[in-house]
Amino acid sequence: MRGGRPQQKARPDFMDILLSARYEDGTGLTDLEIREEVDTFLFAGHETTASALSWTLYSLAQHPHHQDKVREEVNHLLARREDDAIQWEDLSKLPFLTMCLREAMRLHSPVPLVMRTMLEDTVIDGVTVPKSFSVAIHLYGLHHNPAVWGPDHMEFDPSRFRPERMKDRDSHAFLPFSAGQRNCIGQNFAMNEAKVLLARLIHKFIFEVDPTRPAQKDVLIVMCAKDGMWMDESHTSLKRL
Repeated sequence: MRGGRPQQKARPDFMDILLSARYEDGTGLTDLEIREEVDTFLFAGHETTASALSWTLYSLAQHPHHQDKVREEVNHLLARREDDAIQWEDLSKLPFLTMCLREAMRLHSPVPLVMRTMLEDTVIDGVTVPKSFSVAIHLYGLHHNPAVWGPDHMEFDPSRFRPERMKDRDSHAFLPFSAGQRNCIGQNFAMNEAKVLLARLIHKFIFEVDPTRPAQKDVLIVMCAKDGMWMDESHTSLKRL
């Protein structure tokens, strides 16, 4: 504070936006509405990203040859630099890391399903879904549809996301962030955040699975690992993610 007055922020933060938001009649959000918005932000921006990161690291630990290729890509990017910070312009230079991240999100689906409420009567495949009816979209099932992803849909194969293999695939075959007007507004931030963290972790550590404690999916609102996810990092000690 200067002169007894709070400094003006150059850019409003998340709480500033919520506190200053107004409905058409001029009223603001209630305390409960603000809390619910914060809960949604934490769920969408924290738990889902943590799930995607954990399952990607686990998949790479299960497939050391893919992990080595990611590490080679990151090491090549950071070669001859004074530090190992990942810059904004680096994010487009990690194509294989990005393919591994997307494949892990397909295989493990951080958000296994989403719900939508019909705003009007809608005909889907000859069936009328009435207004106000809730519909569950099974993203995990979508990402494991053998007609789209092949009979090996339970296998971790980053090459599925090579541009030449994706160009003829339906745009709604892969929906880790949902789609349409209600899709995740933070998906670009989440992808960039995940790529930075994965690059830094793979650059510094080698991850191996603990064969005595395989990860088991616990399908909740966010895809978790029952009893934790055990991996050996840097060949030293067991860590739980």
